[in-house]
Amino acid sequence: MQPSRRGSIGPGALSRFIEKFEQTYSRLGKAETIIAAAAAHHRLLWIHPFLDGNGRVARLMSHAMLLEVLDTGGVWSIARGLARNVSSYKSHLAQCDLPRRNDLDGRGNLSEEGLASFTRFFLETSLDQVKFMEELVQPDRLRNRILLWVEEEIRANALPQKAGRILEAILFRGELPRGDVPQLLGVSDRHSRRVVAALIERGVIVSTSTRAPLRLAFPAKLASRWMPGLFPDQY
Repeated sequence: MQPSRRGSIGPGALSRFIEKFEQTYSRLGKAETIIAAAAAHHRLLWIHPFLDGNGRVARLMSHAMLLEVLDTGGVWSIARGLARNVSSYKSHLAQCDLPRRNDLDGRGNLSEEGLASFTRFFLETSLDQVKFMEELVQPDRLRNRILLWVEEEIRANALPQKAGRILEAILFRGELPRGDVPQLLGVSDRHSRRVVAALIERGVIVSTSTRAPLRLAFPAKLASRWMPGLFPDQY
């Protein structure tokens, strides 16, 4: 999804443009940063500071800017939305590259109208990703998908019986003390350790130590089952 070559900044002027870029897009207020994230995205691509990977860097930068200012916790990413709308994404970037049309199209060398259109597209894409993730992590729906997967694994002898109770408890509580597992499952300490070990081996629960509480993990290999549609076909 690498955007085409942008801008025509010579090597000698690169440091000056990057310095100006930093001055413009740093130390902004919350609302200003949200809007400026779109403008910064295009301007970094137009400066084109790297021989390769400028698109990836710009998307990571935009993700980081929104992550910090909105405290998203990484639950959603603008990069996913852009990957799902590659044609529109590239078309909007190309419009941003156009020279200023007239005195009503901004004061710089590039089209302000094009940048405004891209900003609208960028923010609408962000809102779409927020809505998508909100629906995807609805507790009841997420619980049903995970427990259905557990049932299938138990039938295939890939997980021990009652493994689903541990995942359901973690979903409900946020974390599960190891000492609660035997009573939760109604089995001996030894048997409960085997169930926990099986889930850890599958990468679906994690713990910082052998005594620390158990937490739910979301392994990438299970994304299509637990969180369908999370990864675009083209990314």
